[in-house]
Amino acid sequence: MIYLRLIAILGIMPLSASFTYASTSDDAYIAGYATGVLKQNLKLDMPSLMVRDGVITLPVANLEAADRAKAVQLLWEIPGVNAVKTSETSNRQPMDSTSNPVRISGDEAASATESTLLSTGLLPKGHLFKPLLADTRWAHFSAAYRNYQSNNFDGRDIGSVSFGETIPFYRSNFGQSTVQWETGLQAGVFSDFNLGASSSDLLNTDFIAAIYSSMRADRFSAFGRIYHQSSHLGDEFLLRKVNTKFERVNLSYEGADLKLSYELPYGVRLYGGGGGLFHKEPSTLKVWSAQYGIEFRSPWRIDFASMRPIVAADIKNYDENNWSTDISARAGVEFENLQVLGRKLQILAEYYNGFSPSGQFYKEKVEYIGLGAHYHF
Repeated sequence: MIYLRLIAILGIMPLSASFTYASTSDDAYIAGYATGVLKQNLKLDMPSLMVRDGVITLPVANLEAADRAKAVQLLWEIPGVNAVKTSETSNRQPMDSTSNPVRISGDEAASATESTLLSTGLLPKGHLFKPLLADTRWAHFSAAYRNYQSNNFDGRDIGSVSFGETIPFYRSNFGQSTVQWETGLQAGVFSDFNLGASSSDLLNTDFIAAIYSSMRADRFSAFGRIYHQSSHLGDEFLLRKVNTKFERVNLSYEGADLKLSYELPYGVRLYGGGGGLFHKEPSTLKVWSAQYGIEFRSPWRIDFASMRPIVAADIKNYDENNWSTDISARAGVEFENLQVLGRKLQILAEYYNGFSPSGQFYKEKVEYIGLGAHYHF
């Protein structure tokens, strides 16, 4: 029964959307289209453009800064393009109709001369600051089964779902440089259900909404936001606890934080930052917190399934908890060709040890293992 309830929770995610498969024929079409667009609009002869899974690699060694920005914008407007990479090398293997236009030997991430530029303007595609894969409160779509190692969370078998997104409203370059910035909104809802209860009781829901701004310069990126978070207990949970000593907390606060990220070669990423609260309830909440972590996205793809291994660890320290360590670790695979609503599917095993990330239970020390499905852009 637990598994049937979890499937029901998973069903509320947008899994009914059509699946999109990237193919070499699609990439060949994009490459030809891109070559023609650059030739017609900028008088640029680029017969050696490479495309893989909708990602165009544009040689820019011989281009002026203004032409680079214009070329990237034109390429982003082509249907089916997922990203545009710029490479300082000018010699690329030519593509013809009989060769595989997307076969890149080894690892794209190993090249220190490549950087990714995203589209600019209103409601642009993509994100300058990549999502934090192991952050338990990063806004995205997910569903997970978690087995708690103790009963202090009101049951061992917990289903957790999240709904949310980071939406850029506007993106631009700093002058004629390749440094980009964007601003937008981030919002997410995070809910926990007791799968062991007769009606899979809702335990806790956290609401997060933020105004953010981010920037990217090659492999370095930054993400700052001003946010609101409030937490609410489920009705069924409160009814079951009416005759106990459980005390509900009216947890609500506003704060600001900043995260910095640097992407090393071979798919390794380091990040860190901190934040503080400027309005809080209860008023006794302490202000400061820190967050840092490491991620690994394999630059080598498992071709038969178009998937990449992923490993990530996120660590948080709160003054409220005497700077004790809350660690979230996730590992699994990301399916590159299998997408829903433009999002890549990830299947990740997870482990957590620390104070509960679920707002109403923030004073509880918990430990769990789990398995979840996640969708990220």
